[in-house]
Amino acid sequence: MNYEHWVHEELETLSKSLGFRYTPLDELENRLARLRKAMAKEGLEGLLVVQKMACYYLSGTAQDGLLFVPLEGKPLLMVRREVERARVESALTEVVATQSIRNLPSLIQTYYGRFPKTIGLELDVLPAKDYFRYQDLFPVVKFRDGSLVIRDTRKIKSPFEIDLMKVAGEIGKKVYQRGREILKEGMTEIQFGGLLEAAAKTYGHEGLLRVRSLNYEAYTWHVLSGPSGGIVSQSDSPMGGLGLSPAFPVGASRKVMRAHEPILVDFGTCYHGYQADQTRMFSIGGMGKKFTDAYNACRDIHDTVLEETRPGTNCEEIFQKTIDLAQKLGYQDNYLGPPGLQTRFIGHGIGLELNEFPFLAQGHSYPLEKGMTLAVEPKIVFPGEGSVGFENTVVVTEDGYEILTPLGQDIFQV
Repeated sequence: MNYEHWVHEELETLSKSLGFRYTPLDELENRLARLRKAMAKEGLEGLLVVQKMACYYLSGTAQDGLLFVPLEGKPLLMVRREVERARVESALTEVVATQSIRNLPSLIQTYYGRFPKTIGLELDVLPAKDYFRYQDLFPVVKFRDGSLVIRDTRKIKSPFEIDLMKVAGEIGKKVYQRGREILKEGMTEIQFGGLLEAAAKTYGHEGLLRVRSLNYEAYTWHVLSGPSGGIVSQSDSPMGGLGLSPAFPVGASRKVMRAHEPILVDFGTCYHGYQADQTRMFSIGGMGKKFTDAYNACRDIHDTVLEETRPGTNCEEIFQKTIDLAQKLGYQDNYLGPPGLQTRFIGHGIGLELNEFPFLAQGHSYPLEKGMTLAVEPKIVFPGEGSVGFENTVVVTEDGYEILTPLGQDIFQV
């Protein structure tokens, strides 16, 4: 049996038996229709998609390739490796092999008979070297930024996507419940986190959280105990942790976890590319009253956000309400980070990536819409002492919200 025949006859059967869920054609067509509506509004005659998760979103495969979406006509998926798997995984009909991006002009010319005058590129993530190369390959084409067209299309999740995020949320629930059985005094942060990750993978966690960014690196989880929870690092978050070295200065460290100190666990899970993010507190014995009170304040802020979560509510106004509430509760100097290092968001969109629209944040003055999914994560930081936090992933519904991370709110005390 040759490889091509095996892929189409056996690999598809094998992958489905192991729970693979391929993106249906009608799902892709709905996404492409919304994308083309946004393209027409921006005056783009075509879109060349190069970023992996954007290609996956629009084609159903993450094989190495590029996707050309014309304003009219079928999209063309050009795959460098591996085209036979791409043909199994993608419901698109035009899937072709290419050895080099030098072949793009001839492929587009062959399939469409001409070049669009204006093509969008994802200039938020495309390396400058590649941009100049595309300019050389298409000298008669005007390239414009098409990243917002893609990101705006992805901000509204379909029932198919929400179902996958619900599975990710259920995986997270099992991880936290398992954590209560694993945690022991004398463990290091990195040891506890590694055991949680091992458990998560047995439940179906893919072990990777993607971010549309340059140079962002982190585990899919944080375990921060006592003073390490008050350390800020490279990432735009209220706390960063010490990490394992100056080369990876974020997240869990070799610090030993002690009784009665706050242990913050922020664990994101991923299923079929779709993510769910949640934070809960652990403690070995009871936490001190200072941290318990702060944790309850985080829950109050979280619940206040959910009370405002419905179509039409302004994202920036929600953020400001949490600032006002934190001040009323007496945490203005500790809310969302130490003084001078506080973040300017309380929630972020989530889906295939951690930083999708919408953002409940300063400067994001637009309304929530039905189908948006976001992680709501109030956190309070005490430098030199520790941090507490509470987080759920939710979807905006017709008249409110639904929580996609079905885990209790109590502290996990062992």
